Amino acid sequence: MDQNYEKQPFYQLLRSTRFPKAAMAAGLSGFLITTLVSLAIPLLTRNLVDGFSVASLSTPLIAGIAAAFLLQAVISGLSSFLLSYSGQKVVAELRGRMWRKLLRLPVSHFDNEPSGGTVSRIVNDTGIVRELISDHVPQFVSGIISIIGAVTLLLIMDWKMTLVMLISVPVTVLIMIPLGKRMAKISRGMQDETAAFSGSIQQTISEIRLMKASNAEADEEKKGLGGIGRLMQFGLREAKIISVIGPLMNLVLMAVIVCIIVYGGIRVSSGSMSTGTLVAFLLYLFQIIMPVTSFAMFFTQLQKAKGATERIAHILGLEPEPGQTGGSADIGGKAVTLDRVSFSYSAEEPVLQEISFTANPGEMIAFAGPSGGGKSTLFSLLERFYEPDSGMILVGDVPISELSLESWRRRIGYVAQDSSMMSGTIRDNLLYGMDSTGRPDDGKLWAAAEMAYAAGFIRDFPDGLDTEIGERGIKLSGGQRQRIAIARAFLRDPLILMMDEATASLDSHSEAMVQEALSRLMEGRTTFAIAHRLSTIVDADKIVFIEEGRVTGIGKHKELLKTHPVYRRYAEQQLV
Repeated sequence: MDQNYEKQPFYQLLRSTRFPKAAMAAGLSGFLITTLVSLAIPLLTRNLVDGFSVASLSTPLIAGIAAAFLLQAVISGLSSFLLSYSGQKVVAELRGRMWRKLLRLPVSHFDNEPSGGTVSRIVNDTGIVRELISDHVPQFVSGIISIIGAVTLLLIMDWKMTLVMLISVPVTVLIMIPLGKRMAKISRGMQDETAAFSGSIQQTISEIRLMKASNAEADEEKKGLGGIGRLMQFGLREAKIISVIGPLMNLVLMAVIVCIIVYGGIRVSSGSMSTGTLVAFLLYLFQIIMPVTSFAMFFTQLQKAKGATERIAHILGLEPEPGQTGGSADIGGKAVTLDRVSFSYSAEEPVLQEISFTANPGEMIAFAGPSGGGKSTLFSLLERFYEPDSGMILVGDVPISELSLESWRRRIGYVAQDSSMMSGTIRDNLLYGMDSTGRPDDGKLWAAAEMAYAAGFIRDFPDGLDTEIGERGIKLSGGQRQRIAIARAFLRDPLILMMDEATASLDSHSEAMVQEALSRLMEGRTTFAIAHRLSTIVDADKIVFIEEGRVTGIGKHKELLKTHPVYRRYAEQQLV
């Protein structure tokens, strides 16, 4: 963890962005101008009331007043836009930095972090920061200016009346501080609950077929309604505080207005104060009370923004995958060696222990053994989703940890049992992950599809390569998804091929076509294959039998039949 980020207060985090200082300064300056203009309005009102006569009204005076109000409206609108622009720019940069960081975090981070919570950090938490910058900071600044200016002018006009009016300020502050703290606590709780609820909803929708096939509607309904209920409780607690703040502030405001009117009326009747001055006092009262009421929301939003930026800073401070930089993977004609590799997800549960073998160029290395033995974890280490706890994986005599991740993974083609597809078109999935420059043209796409026995069904679609396949490729059959994955591997032209029981879930017709496509793909490439069915690996150059995280046998099919009792039992069960 980068401790500089973890300890960074939210305002320093904002300063670390490319903050549009000119736009922010212009926006705040505009608010300053409009606030100063609004401070002059009560004085103008006083003069109009005290010296009002029909004869005093003239076209230039009316035009001047109208122009002043129009100019104020234009400046206010422009200032609001500039401040909103500043907020959007800051949030866009924060979201961009978070997204770039998330894409480069190790797989282990996502093993422990709910996806909904991560989405909430990028969308909701950054939105809170935007609201603070665009809405609440300008209101706070203009409110401070308005209060200082109004109080100064009132003291000059009549200090006795001002003291009577200022009694409301400490009363308001005493009311707002505890309520504001309570509101901040509730808001933080709502943020966390929103993140948890988003994650739960996202998971349920993404696995909608599993949910329906399992008749789990009632369970998911209960979980969802529970989250909705908890969000409602936070909302009601927030509403209670707001319902207290509003009436209390109205009560204080009305009490002060009554006091000012009564005291001012006495002063006006005695001749020690003019009617215009009393009207000005009332107008200035609103300019003081209204900002004070908004301060509670500002400090609440400030607390929410602090909590949000703590979570943003936490993500930005996470260490990326090791190996983002390094040498290029020139692995052509070189063996891949695992030298006493051990790995565990936690210290209490070792998964792989002292794994050693060598894959020579062009060989097919198959992994067999009981489920849970560590075969898939071994693939994850070869893909560098995780780093070994001890031992090394080498290509030639160079540890793959010294090669850049991009360069290493570009040399690997992966075909899984249930090949993953991205939402979009067939073309998008064939080209997924390839550089935008030098991408293969349609001729090469069709050639790869032919090699993978995928061209036939692609042509049957009305839109061909531009056919939308739905989320996770749901509109395609398992065999079609596998053949698109194989075509994608052909386009990548990898030196190392990894297959995780690529035909296990297919019907016999699809399996035959996919197996033929895989045979084409394997030609001339170093291949690692996980197999639960021994019939798919009997011709492998080397079979590595793994039990409980340890290699218990290495050899060809016939060799293991003679020397490995467990393998022989597997073969007798499956190959008879």
